[in-house]
Amino acid sequence: MTAAAGGDRARYDRATAHLDAPLAVVDLDAFDANADDLVRRAAGKPVRVASKSVRCRALLERVLARPGFAGIMAYTLAESVWLARSGFEDVLLAYPSADRAGFAELAGDPKLAAAVTVMVDDPAQLELIDRSRGGGTQEIRVCLELDTALHLLGGLVRIGARRSPLREPAQLAALARAVAARPGFRVVGLMGYEGHVAGVGDALAGRPLRSRAVRLMQAAARRELSARRAEAVRAVRAVVPDLEFVNGGGTGSVQQTAAEDAVTEIAAGSGLYVPRLFDNYTSFRGRPAALFALPVVRRPGVGVVTVLGGGYPASGAAGRDRLPEPYLPPGLRYDPQEGAGEVQTPLLGAPADDLLIGDRVWFRHAKAGELCERFDALHLVEGDRVTAVVPTYRGEGRTFL
Repeated sequence: MTAAAGGDRARYDRATAHLDAPLAVVDLDAFDANADDLVRRAAGKPVRVASKSVRCRALLERVLARPGFAGIMAYTLAESVWLARSGFEDVLLAYPSADRAGFAELAGDPKLAAAVTVMVDDPAQLELIDRSRGGGTQEIRVCLELDTALHLLGGLVRIGARRSPLREPAQLAALARAVAARPGFRVVGLMGYEGHVAGVGDALAGRPLRSRAVRLMQAAARRELSARRAEAVRAVRAVVPDLEFVNGGGTGSVQQTAAEDAVTEIAAGSGLYVPRLFDNYTSFRGRPAALFALPVVRRPGVGVVTVLGGGYPASGAAGRDRLPEPYLPPGLRYDPQEGAGEVQTPLLGAPADDLLIGDRVWFRHAKAGELCERFDALHLVEGDRVTAVVPTYRGEGRTFL
């Protein structure tokens, strides 16, 4: 165990000694340091916080009070409306919605309509919103989404998430004109999330050839997207000269995206918690800030302990990289026959022999905010003390997806 890891484990154990596990913590010193690093990498462009990666209003408020952060990127319309009613004044919904009740609420409330921007990439979405208004007449703020995927071999090979169908600048300009021609809507922004750059690690442990291939792909993707995004912004601004923002990036590509003149703001959120999927990047090094502890409840034999719970896989293509990481003490691993269990999880390795019934094993989730779907509270740690306990979305009775 490294001295730093040993010190962190001791701190977290002392801070939570009066609490029963399972429990989740956020190390505020690490959280704030990660926030500072995002701002540094954004190089003067504001960082819009991705709420799905935080899922805790108190921590959203904390980071938005820091210089360099402005606005929230939400993930459902119901969440966007809730956040706006809670006092957040600039909420960008990053995904299209079919929430008819939410659109009726938005169209009927001038405060909400001014605070929330919805995502559109198809005229049919505008039609759905109009059918959902329920008599509400407020103008709906609209953001258009650019498909950022890299196409190779004449489009036969696609690298990147399947999101917007709007790939070419002319397509975005055409939709902008359709919005402008439709009463009750106004285009205010353009977004492009390059997940194949921001969300894919380029330094995979034990896989040097794969890592080099990822770096080459990402370099090519950045060059192609930078040029196409600039063209798309020019095309949309020709229709909407007063475009308010152009959003891009993600935790793994903050500095590269911020260097594009066409981009006015950066999206990031996972970099505040630094889950395990962000260990495989050469572009930055963050400090793990969000962890959860599970108690040792059994010692089945030499070199093995069993902890309560643990089956908290992350979303995405199923694989070992979607499992939480047994983090402290280092050296523990899953039993390949059982993995992370629904109710209990066996852990193997020499450190198991030093763990007693009731001791904690500290884990890192594979992703960021999904941890908060498993816990109703986050214990905020400063030094070796819990200085506050704040509810997650789940703790406030809000499970949006």
